[in-house]
Amino acid sequence: LKTGFLKWKPDYDSAATEYGKAAVAFKNAKQFDQAREACLREAEAHENNKAYLFINCYSFFQEADYVPLTIALQEMQRLPEAVQLIEKASMMYLENGTPDTAAIALERAGKLIENVSPEKAVQLYQQAASVFENEERLRQALEMLGKASRLLVRGRRLDEAALSLQKEKSIYKEIENYPTCYKKTIAQVLVHLHRNDYVAAERCVRESYSIPGFNGSEDCAALEQLLEGYDQQDQDQVSEVCNLPLFKYMDNDYAKLGLTLVVPGGGIKKKSPNAAQDKARGPATVGSHADEEEDEYSGGLC
Repeated sequence: LKTGFLKWKPDYDSAATEYGKAAVAFKNAKQFDQAREACLREAEAHENNKAYLFINCYSFFQEADYVPLTIALQEMQRLPEAVQLIEKASMMYLENGTPDTAAIALERAGKLIENVSPEKAVQLYQQAASVFENEERLRQALEMLGKASRLLVRGRRLDEAALSLQKEKSIYKEIENYPTCYKKTIAQVLVHLHRNDYVAAERCVRESYSIPGFNGSEDCAALEQLLEGYDQQDQDQVSEVCNLPLFKYMDNDYAKLGLTLVVPGGGIKKKSPNAAQDKARGPATVGSHADEEEDEYSGGLC
């Protein structure tokens, strides 16, 4: 990097190579502070040389070094710092015209921080999904959105989870993966019911009738039965539906929503004794029919 009478400009390319060798040597010696500093100096040299080959600490996040460095950073309690550097790296990859590498970097950063800061991991996964979607790599985008949705459900951020699931469902519909659309509809309904928003859950099912094959499917029948039980405040019926294999074998975060779904004010639905007697007698008179209607709505319209 030194300049002189015969050397007017620093040789950033050679300096970056030497810093890279130093970073590897420090890492092998488990001197991670020095390794981090050398890696940053390497990145600075590459940036000055306008060659973004090893941007910030991303060179340490190749497959061979990912696990050891993760453990080291956890011991150093510097995961947020590492994630910040990877985010910066991803932005530089985008500027350099390599969006795939940028998205992969964001995904790895999400995995790194997921157990420490789920909120940040959700943000990183959503950023990666946006990059993949812009590149029309919809399957990879869906994988990232799926991770974000599950983390949102796990963190009980249900309003955001509902929006994330809707985006997933829209893309699955776009690529004509209709069976997965059915599963996302089930997840949506469970999220809405946990939000105590029956209207949104019902609307979600009604809108799904436009998906080819949904009407008349096992998923549709189960959801209609679930909504009926929830509307009638029949906890037994709701629990019975949520214990079906269709619900129990979903992703764990959604299966837990089904198993913990409680109807507000729910209980075992009891039939009116008068209704049973009337049924035994046969056709009711006009007066008894009026009494039956009055009894039917005595508990309220809901």
